[in-house]
Amino acid sequence: MIDDKGIKIQNIYYMLTYAFSILKQDGYDKLGSEDFENTAQLMGAILSKGIARQVKCGLGKEYIAEEQSLSTIKGKIDISQSIKAQTFLKKQLICTYDDFSINTKFNQIIKTTVLLILKTNIKKETKKELMNLMLFFKEVDVLNPYIIDWNIRYNRNNKSYEMLINICYLVIKGLLQKDENGNMKMQKFLDEKRMCRLYEKFILEYYKKEFPSLKVTSSQIPWDVDGEIESLVFLPIMQSDIMISNGEKTIIIDAKYYSKTMNVHYDKHKLHSHNLYQIFTYVKNADVNKYGEISGVLLYAMTSEEVVPDTKYNMSGNMIYSKCLDLSKYFDVIREQLNNMIDLIA
Repeated sequence: MIDDKGIKIQNIYYMLTYAFSILKQDGYDKLGSEDFENTAQLMGAILSKGIARQVKCGLGKEYIAEEQSLSTIKGKIDISQSIKAQTFLKKQLICTYDDFSINTKFNQIIKTTVLLILKTNIKKETKKELMNLMLFFKEVDVLNPYIIDWNIRYNRNNKSYEMLINICYLVIKGLLQKDENGNMKMQKFLDEKRMCRLYEKFILEYYKKEFPSLKVTSSQIPWDVDGEIESLVFLPIMQSDIMISNGEKTIIIDAKYYSKTMNVHYDKHKLHSHNLYQIFTYVKNADVNKYGEISGVLLYAMTSEEVVPDTKYNMSGNMIYSKCLDLSKYFDVIREQLNNMIDLIA
């Protein structure tokens, strides 16, 4: 199935498997061969598998502060609140205590996301699986999806939740939208902003996984300028998407995911000027020795446009390329396209 940007839904799964390596584990591999009608179905299937795995391992628990009017003392008695509420008339006292509960932020995010997914047009079997899994979340609260704090830190106790929470983030940030009346609705496909970030992370993690002998990073590039240290702080940070080096040569890849890969003015197709300026600046500042061993690539996700960029230029001694990755093809073709990029530093 192809989405409205010309991407095979199956390829979004493969992109996710590189971005989140846990999807390569047993239980998820069958998803790569399924034909999903839209991204929401794919996300629902991943959540179904992931939540089932987490339930089997045990839902995470935390001590949650509770306050309740009780007939028997538990924890600390809140005298002032008990007097205000006159609970003694019912032979009760308001107590505050810590309860070891599954009503954690992680579980709340998961339940909130699943309830949203259940409102979409996903497969009946997936919907049934998710509804059955929600029986384990009866004691978990539902959040307002628009005000979730996504500033989350992971440790060895909650690491198993990382992929699930990231999928929830993609669903809520990439699929959840408000219509013109302010009503909540779910889109079928991820928005461009979220797909752009996934596209970048996929390419980075692909090269890390498939080419372990090469140095693959997402590094900042220092400015090759002279000046007072105090004045240098005013220069913007140059953050590369992907840098690949064999020790002698380096390619800097700037991953671009746009609905249109080129500007068209009076039927003339031009590269996005800011993209070209950006990659040229990265390359020239990275090539501090001026040997021309640093190359740059603008790697666009291919669209259905008739004219797409496939060019190369020698700019002041450094090669600058613009290429397209065709996400509408089967993944074996995409793999070949990515592997061929390494020839640029051969």
